[in-house]
Amino acid sequence: MADESAIRELKEKMAHERAKLLSLFESFSDKDASTPPKPGEWNSKEQMAHLCEMESAYRAWVERALVEDNPGLDGVGGEPVAIPLERASRHTVAELIAEMRRQREKTLALMETLSPAAYDRTATSSLFGTLNVLQWLRSYYRHDRMHHGQARGEEPAYKPRFLSGREPDQRRPAAR
Repeated sequence: MADESAIRELKEKMAHERAKLLSLFESFSDKDASTPPKPGEWNSKEQMAHLCEMESAYRAWVERALVEDNPGLDGVGGEPVAIPLERASRHTVAELIAEMRRQREKTLALMETLSPAAYDRTATSSLFGTLNVLQWLRSYYRHDRMHHGQARGEEPAYKPRFLSGREPDQRRPAAR
């Protein structure tokens, strides 16, 4: 069973990495946030919208693990977010940050309902394999860390371990 120190460390890392990421995004003007750090990469607005979508998806995966024994997660998506990736460029940095905060509040509220034993429940995805709830929740701060580097135009310090060995292309065309 997950112990209190592991759960406390998870919450601390989630808070630290999200604060660092939000501070960076808040420093960008709307114009700067609309410009990709490198050609072919998402701009910061698209990254923020993606982070919201993934926050919702990770939360849905955790919720599924809490009610089913080792469910398959392929095809399980999160609830729609206020600003989907395709419409990110239509919104301001402030609007995107507000949505990031709303999504994180929902995740933290879910975490407050979890017993230590709940962190051991598992779920399986074809992208990542079988992980327990603690591992799925660790994905949040690791994902934030990865996008912090990308938004700064740096090679990310963290790269997810996909079962296939490579990241799937999640880009979608922007809505005009």
